[in-house]
Amino acid sequence: MTDSSLPEGPLLHGAYEISSDPARIDAARVHHWLSTDSYWARGRPREKQDRAIAGSLNLGAYHRETGEMSAYARVVTDYATFAWLCDVYVDRPARGTGLGTALVTAVRDHLEPYGLSRIMLATADAHGVYEKVGFAPLRNPDMWMALGRQ
Repeated sequence: MTDSSLPEGPLLHGAYEISSDPARIDAARVHHWLSTDSYWARGRPREKQDRAIAGSLNLGAYHRETGEMSAYARVVTDYATFAWLCDVYVDRPARGTGLGTALVTAVRDHLEPYGLSRIMLATADAHGVYEKVGFAPLRNPDMWMALGRQ
């Protein structure tokens, strides 16, 4: 049920185009970014990253002149009640341009028609980016539990 484009087609942000077209995802680049330059997925094997991409809604931001992928976001969702936003990454040269906020906004807007009850995420250092788009700390974090690595 994954769409190949955002509700109104690709979203433009400055020099970048944001798309949910799965054919445009540069899986090798995503793996490199996450496995070498993220605190949450450092060392993640390529095979595992490829499975994550295959089972998720993926959005990418691409430089409009070169076509090079400059940012990535992955969403795990049932398209009915829940979504988990994860693996959000903006390439270092593109940081500071507002691209991260634009990408997360595109994720929010892409999921809006499904009427999800909740979109969750976890971040250690990008609270400000997500707050601009409407995310807020959990009101009752003591209700939530996790199984696995924490």
